[in-house]
Amino acid sequence: MPRAACFDRQVALERAVELFWSRGYYASSMKHIEQALDMRPGSLYATFGSKSGLFIEALDAYVARTGENFRLTLEGTPSIVDGLKGYLRAFVRPCADKTQTPAQACMLVKSLLEINPEDAELLAKVDAVLNLVEQRICKALEQAQAAAEIRPDVDCSRLARLLQAQMIGLRVFAERNIPDAQIEALADDMVNTIDAYRHA
Repeated sequence: MPRAACFDRQVALERAVELFWSRGYYASSMKHIEQALDMRPGSLYATFGSKSGLFIEALDAYVARTGENFRLTLEGTPSIVDGLKGYLRAFVRPCADKTQTPAQACMLVKSLLEINPEDAELLAKVDAVLNLVEQRICKALEQAQAAAEIRPDVDCSRLARLLQAQMIGLRVFAERNIPDAQIEALADDMVNTIDAYRHA
């Protein structure tokens, strides 16, 4: 029984991620949440405490899943740099293709732009998760540096911040009425940024 309950909670969190991405935090009413998670109000409050509590747990579930996807992407490529480039492309591709289901990889950027400063706890959570993503990129760059895939003089922390800034900027830019091909071209430019830091 405990095993099934744990699985049910995970399913609920995955549905919450989908809901908060598609509608946003503020536009997701408790009625929307009840329907999406197929839970009664009493069960929702008993399980997650509040709407904000659910949102925070959904972000934790999101970052755990994306962390595993990041690891698998790096392991599935011949080099760490190739894995990083694949990760960046995977982030941008569904954001650019508006015919697809909204990309959960874009949830953090949407939340960062949406959450009001008055909701300090939620904003701090989004910022913490973005910091974690940046640290993952930095660690991968450091591994690439140790493997002599990028130059030893590269500041990996600074490059990780640059790449994340480009990811966030491209995600926001994709909200404009821009042809997918142009967004893909910008994604190529972003990915190719890493090549400038390779060994000559």
